[in-house]
Amino acid sequence: MGNAYEACLVALIFCTLILDCFVKVHGRTFTVLNNCPFTIWPAMFTDLNVGAAVPNFSTGWEAPAFNSVTFEVPNNWKAGRIWGRRNCDFSITPGAQACLDGGCDGGLLCDPHIGTGVPPASIAEWTLSGDGNQDFYDTSLVNGYNLPLRITNNVGCPVADCPVDLGPICPGPLKGPFDSTGFPVGCKSACQANLDGNPNDSPNCCSGSHSTPDTCPHSGVAFYFFFKENCPNSYAYAFDESSGTALWKCDSSLNADYTLTFCPPEMNITNPSGQDITTRPSGAPFPTSPSTPSNPQGTSAVTSSTMTTAASPAQSVPSEMNSAGETQFIESLLFHSVLKLSMFNFLAFFLII
Repeated sequence: MGNAYEACLVALIFCTLILDCFVKVHGRTFTVLNNCPFTIWPAMFTDLNVGAAVPNFSTGWEAPAFNSVTFEVPNNWKAGRIWGRRNCDFSITPGAQACLDGGCDGGLLCDPHIGTGVPPASIAEWTLSGDGNQDFYDTSLVNGYNLPLRITNNVGCPVADCPVDLGPICPGPLKGPFDSTGFPVGCKSACQANLDGNPNDSPNCCSGSHSTPDTCPHSGVAFYFFFKENCPNSYAYAFDESSGTALWKCDSSLNADYTLTFCPPEMNITNPSGQDITTRPSGAPFPTSPSTPSNPQGTSAVTSSTMTTAASPAQSVPSEMNSAGETQFIESLLFHSVLKLSMFNFLAFFLII
């Protein structure tokens, strides 16, 4: 009986390890949607000084209008970021200057060590399975703005977003860069605009003698309220955690899958000529891009968006997203329950014999 119990215990531990390995190997599913009516070039970067786990996907790709890509991200992805690039032509200049904004060292494929993106750029950031077994994520305007964006998930955790096109309404000292028609396709941060002339010791950059939350309050950052009032669910400056609507979290045990949408649905886009274009409605199917992005040739016609106001800080994902999340969560619970029940049946069988 003792030998059977020991054998059964070993088998149970073995099955538990297999279950843990399955969950870890499975990772998370990330989807990046370009809902803009023009081509953009998304980019992805992992700070390898923070973590070695990297997604098994390209660090840069072409995303035609209304296209999406889906890929797997490790459960322990740390200090990862995704952003969009505009007006790119890699046939002329292969490096960071190939794009009007958001360009990176390396060209289409951002360098995995230094390809973080040239401001201004709206950035989506993640640290999965972080402190306290939490996923942390945000949309950041610390490096300025170049595209509206939104992070949603399939388990009902909060939305992080900046759904407003800040380019056309950007304050004069921050406005730009401009496309060939003179239309603003970005909005610089006060730091990048170098408003105080000393970026190495600046309250706008939270640098030098202003490098802590106490010495760099939001009240000392020029144009803080422009960014925060238009995009309350985003980081408006480096130490914006105190606002309570900058850094978002989700219980890692939920194994959330995330969707990043550029130009979120139901928004009016105004191009430089003044013509209104409507983005693809929520729920409309998205064609899928090839798994290996093509090398773009030539530039695309860039338009600008006039967006609705940002969602309230307490907003959760849309009801259809919540329903899908609840279904997937229940399926996950059922799977694990059946697997555990099978292991206990296995244990009972050995005890009986």
